[in-house]
Amino acid sequence: MKFRQARRELPALNLTPLIDIVFLLLIFFMVTTTFSRETRLLVSLPEASGSPESSIESIEVLVDREGGYAINGRRLINSEVESLVRGLELESGGDVSRLVVLVADAEVRHQAVVSAMEAIGRAGFVGLSIATREPLERTE
Repeated sequence: MKFRQARRELPALNLTPLIDIVFLLLIFFMVTTTFSRETRLLVSLPEASGSPESSIESIEVLVDREGGYAINGRRLINSEVESLVRGLELESGGDVSRLVVLVADAEVRHQAVVSAMEAIGRAGFVGLSIATREPLERTE
């Protein structure tokens, strides 16, 4: 007697419910996540006592009130970033391991200070210090 062979269906896994659940979880996490923008940056600066090391060889970049630049007391011919980069390269003699001290007037435009920082970075220096002074005590 000849028996009919039963056709076996291959097992199939239905992925539709799994995809639905993943999308629901995605929507849930997107809705419950809080997006906040910090409007200020909290920085805890280290305290220092004593006098700075005088043995450190440094280059001083001065930014005056009008946005002009000077390197170690010598004024540059213009206020272009390229002039500052070239002046830093000449002053350092190719030694980019020296510390650069940026001294900016309190009344100078912010763009002049940022341009000076850009020039210092483009010249290859990695050590940058921004000079400040201690605030005067107010008597009220």
